[in-house]
Amino acid sequence: MAKKTSSPQSETSPEILMLGFLCIKGADSINEKVSILDRFGLADSDIAVVCNCAVQSVRNARQQNAKKPKD
Repeated sequence: MAKKTSSPQSETSPEILMLGFLCIKGADSINEKVSILDRFGLADSDIAVVCNCAVQSVRNARQQNAKKPKD
């Protein structure tokens, strides 16, 4: 018999995720979205859910944001 694997449930409240979604509504790039959502202290998986992307894309965006020189 095959084992069923359940996806891990997020511990972040749905209200925070909805607020994050509303905050990134006008953002164009994944890098901009991740930099906005980082202010909420969300986990990579939560940001991926809000941005509708893969967790690795969130990690890549964080790395690219860290390389940018700050004005």
